[in-house]
Amino acid sequence: MRTIVLVSSLIAGVVVLIHGAAQAQSPPIKPGLWQVRTQREVDGQRMQMPDMSEHLKNMSPQQRQMMEAMMKQRGVDMGAGGDMRICLSKESLDAGHWQRQQGTCKTDYGSRTSSTWKWHTSCTDPASETDGEATFTSSDSYTVKTATTMSVQGQPRTTRMVLDSKWVGADCGDVKPITPRP
Repeated sequence: MRTIVLVSSLIAGVVVLIHGAAQAQSPPIKPGLWQVRTQREVDGQRMQMPDMSEHLKNMSPQQRQMMEAMMKQRGVDMGAGGDMRICLSKESLDAGHWQRQQGTCKTDYGSRTSSTWKWHTSCTDPASETDGEATFTSSDSYTVKTATTMSVQGQPRTTRMVLDSKWVGADCGDVKPITPRP
């Protein structure tokens, strides 16, 4: 279950990037398959991202198959070493596709240049505040940095994430494009 929560939060970071970017324009990146390397820090302590391939090895063949299929349906293919591959289709990147509010979250869009976009997202369920920044170094590479604060068991917690993304190719193979939840 912890794996699903972690993967969901990673997907959410990518969705917020695209959703935050879409108010005026589409992100300046290519559609297709992307490799994403993630770093995470909780309350100032660097957390090792789990190697999903190792975690999946400990599951029964049926559980592993079900987990891999579920993740691919959500647009994520987990690789060795904690890296993941995601699919961003042309339709996924289309600005008009992302202009609706995402669940219980409201995003306010800050400054936006041709290479850097900033936003702030407030969510009510669970209650959290996130500041984010996407930096596009080229159409083949982007980095997303987020800082999220929330209360966990009554204690404040700050999680910082960095997602370094590199374009792999135009064909996503069997990885479905990431789409926002209705």
